Amino acid sequence: MGRRNAQRRNIAILDTDDDDNSSVSSSSTNTDRMSVSGTEEVQLDKDSILEQALDALYEKRGATREKALASIIEAFNSNLQHQFVEKKFATLLHQCLSCIKKGSSKEVALASHTIGLLALTVGCGDSSREILEDSVTPISQALKSGSESTKISLLESLAVVTFVGGNEPAETERSMQIMWQLVHPKLGSNVVAVKPSAPVITAVVSAWAFLLTTMDGWNLDPKNWQECISYFSGLLDKDDRTVRIAAGEALALIFEMGNLEKFTTEAKDSSDSLAPEGNKSRDRLMHIHGLKAKILNQVRDLSAEAGGKGSIKKDLNSQRNLFKDVLEFLEYGYSPEVSMKIGGDSLQTSSWSQLIRLNFLKHFLGGGFVKHMQDNELLHEVFGFTPKKKYLQGVEHQMSSSEKRMFRSPNSVLNKARTQYLNKQRMLSKDKNVGHFAVNNGDEEA
Repeated sequence: MGRRNAQRRNIAILDTDDDDNSSVSSSSTNTDRMSVSGTEEVQLDKDSILEQALDALYEKRGATREKALASIIEAFNSNLQHQFVEKKFATLLHQCLSCIKKGSSKEVALASHTIGLLALTVGCGDSSREILEDSVTPISQALKSGSESTKISLLESLAVVTFVGGNEPAETERSMQIMWQLVHPKLGSNVVAVKPSAPVITAVVSAWAFLLTTMDGWNLDPKNWQECISYFSGLLDKDDRTVRIAAGEALALIFEMGNLEKFTTEAKDSSDSLAPEGNKSRDRLMHIHGLKAKILNQVRDLSAEAGGKGSIKKDLNSQRNLFKDVLEFLEYGYSPEVSMKIGGDSLQTSSWSQLIRLNFLKHFLGGGFVKHMQDNELLHEVFGFTPKKKYLQGVEHQMSSSEKRMFRSPNSVLNKARTQYLNKQRMLSKDKNVGHFAVNNGDEEA
């Protein structure tokens, strides 16, 4: 059967005209008309503002620190603050970690978001590894007692710093396990589980799936995978649409990575043996077949769900469109193709892994997404995206001295990180030539 015409290309357009382009201030608009030396003068002014905000993080008054963090976030969204980061990276990191340990819910949320932006700015390398190692424990501890909004910000920050700074599978699995504990806590005999809210469940599933895009799922424990798949299947029956959508994306990614196919093959091989474990393996094989059929039926129902009382049409359409994509992938192996306009350039994705990364980072960066996609070398590498060169008064933009040290020198952060990044990309190579796993109503040979 052919794929739906409407599915061939989903177009997401970001209006990036000069008047609407992210949250760039009027001073940065004027910078575009200046000479290179003028640009550097403006950068010095911005650094001065950032340094004042950094100094304010030492103040005792929480409201002052919150205002300073908001100012830093705005600056990091408006421009890539390489020069400031080069000088003040460690100070900013540890002041933000201090805010997480002692601040109000709002301050913790702002500080954790700042740390994520810091990681995206420094890119892969020693600095991002330092961010990850220094942040994991404070974030993990804060997740145990934080408010709902705080937990969501902490989860997103942990996902971003792990995505950028985690070079070993064990580091990524550690962060994924911290996330998983929020929805599946290990409890003692006298401890009562606190049921997570729908927004927290959505944040956990989204962050977990974002990190899964960097993993080689075939090396993970099948028992853990089966627990995850069963849990996500259960979420498809929940009342909250955002929960269902997040679970649907996670399941699509798991299918794309071939993990259910792996379980089926392993269980079938074991059940064919004469070993005492054969009966258990046959039971497991039957469970996997049943789980696959259940998920397919759930996805089919959600792709055609009628609106109920109080249903928001936009949310309902988002759910239908998502599950139509998932259903088409499960039945015929077609991944959704998305084209997003960024300035005069087109960013395209052709796999669930790429789409999940794009959606997560777009949500995390918010108003800074366009600016980072245009100028952030790390994101260019992640998405294979090469924007057109920018010009100032018809002259190609020249890097500042700090940018040259960061990106062009043999010992630059970018060049040191390239080998680490390529190692990670080898695990992600099947994004471009991914073999699909089609669920076909239990017709597999048992």
